[in-house]
Amino acid sequence: MPRHPKKPRRLVADGHVYLWTLRHHHRPLQDGRSTECREILTLYPQPTGTGGPLHIVFTEGPGRYVPGGFPTGSGDVGDVRGNSLNLHEPGAVRALLDAAVTRGWQPQEPLGAEIDGWCLLVVAAAARTRNTLNRPVGPQ
Repeated sequence: MPRHPKKPRRLVADGHVYLWTLRHHHRPLQDGRSTECREILTLYPQPTGTGGPLHIVFTEGPGRYVPGGFPTGSGDVGDVRGNSLNLHEPGAVRALLDAAVTRGWQPQEPLGAEIDGWCLLVVAAAARTRNTLNRPVGPQ
């Protein structure tokens, strides 16, 4: 049975447990159309009450893409320099989490934090590429 797309997923990293969700948002215009596509990746430290959530936000803009689906995949974000991540992949989420911790975010902080995902993208995409290239192939 496939996983429900809105059900939080579990990630364990460096002795911490997180639940994470990914949401796609638009800012509605007065005429009914929408603008400003955003992907918001939220990590919730577990158990509940051990820290505030981390919101990593990718907002579309010049030289950046945040597609809402076809022809590119849901959850894909990237820039024109070739840095990209699929935010549905646990490895991409882990790479962004590691980049946020390196920049000073602490999971035990009681208040939630919001980080512009674009400032993490280059480091996270490079880490994700390294991890993918170093992954063993075939039976072990």
